[in-house]
Amino acid sequence: MTKIKNSLVSLVLSWILVSSFFASSASAAVGGANLKVTIVETNPYPAKIGEYLNLTVQVENIGGDKADNVDIEVVPQYPFSLDSETNALQNVGALNPGRTATKEFYLFVDKNAQKGIRSIDIRTKTGKDSPWSEKSFDIRIGTETFKSKGTVELKEVASEPEVFMPGDRGTVTVTLINTASNPTVTIDGSDFDTNARIQAAVLKPLSDGIIVLDAPYEDMGILGPGDSIKLTFNVKVAEDAPEGTHNFELAIEGNSFDYNSRKNIPLKVDSSNIRVIPSKELQIVNGRSTLEFDVANTHPNEFSSVSIKPEAEGVIFYPAEYFIGPMNQDELFTIEFNAVTDNLSDARRDPYEPINLTLSANYGNGINKHENIVSNMYIQSIEATQGSSGMLVPGLLLVVIAVAGILVYRKKKQSRK
Repeated sequence: MTKIKNSLVSLVLSWILVSSFFASSASAAVGGANLKVTIVETNPYPAKIGEYLNLTVQVENIGGDKADNVDIEVVPQYPFSLDSETNALQNVGALNPGRTATKEFYLFVDKNAQKGIRSIDIRTKTGKDSPWSEKSFDIRIGTETFKSKGTVELKEVASEPEVFMPGDRGTVTVTLINTASNPTVTIDGSDFDTNARIQAAVLKPLSDGIIVLDAPYEDMGILGPGDSIKLTFNVKVAEDAPEGTHNFELAIEGNSFDYNSRKNIPLKVDSSNIRVIPSKELQIVNGRSTLEFDVANTHPNEFSSVSIKPEAEGVIFYPAEYFIGPMNQDELFTIEFNAVTDNLSDARRDPYEPINLTLSANYGNGINKHENIVSNMYIQSIEATQGSSGMLVPGLLLVVIAVAGILVYRKKKQSRK
């Protein structure tokens, strides 16, 4: 019996130990600052042998807590070098969850370097006493030369959402096509194939407040005559980005230097949103009423999952939230709420005092969820007594009888003459 008890005790203690281990692991995974580092631009691209390279490094806090003091350090390897070791480390400072920061580093490419892919290490840490986290990145040096004569051109650009709002994340997708129509072409008596190669493609922001979250595409392979390929880049618009059309530059490395190209890619930013306007007077008569509102999408593209929720002290609304669903650009939707005052709450305030009404509009723009608040609206509470309304009908009847009596009297008087 004692052995069984001891076994049970050991089993329970082991279970508690394992549970606490997984709980602490889950807690550590959910909480804490966590940095994601990306090379968002290399200029020039690809890096040129014997010249300087400008490296733009982006760090994002994808954790749940604030990073107190973020450092970024580049650890160069041959053929890359820094002009001074003091330039290897740059401080970002504090970085809140979901926020990003960028820093630039200048590297020199050795004059004896060979064409191809070389690696470089970048280290980050969240605070002064935190450990370093290291990640390796590939950087292309030089441009390969191919004798193929196919030409890569930009066929189509699409963004999701179609028009961004400040703070939005989304995608920019470009479709590239090999414009050649025949498998071979003859130039100066020599035959060449018309395949097109995409050695690299990079999307570079040309406006402040626009961020590309992806590294460049590399070695996308061969496109035959008429073939096309879609490349998708994840982008982010800063909260303080100005409205209007912003621009990216799409740099494509083709068969050789002569076949490289740069294309302008526009991105629209507009902060207009959902507007909610009362379509008739806001009144509650004897504690009950139906309130009517016009809901309009003033944004240049469709919103998804649009819903309106009213709130007012002492008032209960049915439905509690009105779900509209998708709304196209400039679409207008009329909605109604049945409003009933709470008698207990109504007894604690002046029944004739206007009631403050707040409407919250929730909607989606692409993958982004938004909310805007409409306030400074007031519901007028009106108390109509039953006595006054009850006397209205008999009063009207007396007027009708009096008018009828006068008409009869006049008719009799005229007949006597």
